[in-house]
Amino acid sequence: MSNVLSLAPLFRQSIGFDRFNDLFESALRNGEASSYPPYNVEKHGDDQYRIVIAAAGFQDSDLELQVERGVLTVSGGRRDKGNEGVTYLHQGIAQRSFKLSFRLADHIEVKGAALQNGLLNIDLERIVPEEAKPKRIPINTERPALEN
Repeated sequence: MSNVLSLAPLFRQSIGFDRFNDLFESALRNGEASSYPPYNVEKHGDDQYRIVIAAAGFQDSDLELQVERGVLTVSGGRRDKGNEGVTYLHQGIAQRSFKLSFRLADHIEVKGAALQNGLLNIDLERIVPEEAKPKRIPINTERPALEN
């Protein structure tokens, strides 16, 4: 057993921001339970992100995506077994239920989702409104006269 503390679970749970306390609490709560199904969080530019979830054996009707209060929740339910007459000699494709949650930063919006070749792709984009963007303040080089 290793005594090294891995911070990797902390950074898997957020997209678009670094809030250490929220990440730390999330990692402690979820622990290893969040390792199924495996997923990637990808950055495709300054403001584009993608979550790719390995959803082998699931159909789009088996999956549900929901955003509530800045948390994206992806859940998958068990399908009804259509092949009752099938006896598995080895069943390595897990089709058990799952629920993954991702805390989204401010101004991160889900742009779409697609299931293709057993991978669920969820596209995210940071859309910052004009009033939230930093503004450059020009410095006036002329000094106003001081009044006595």
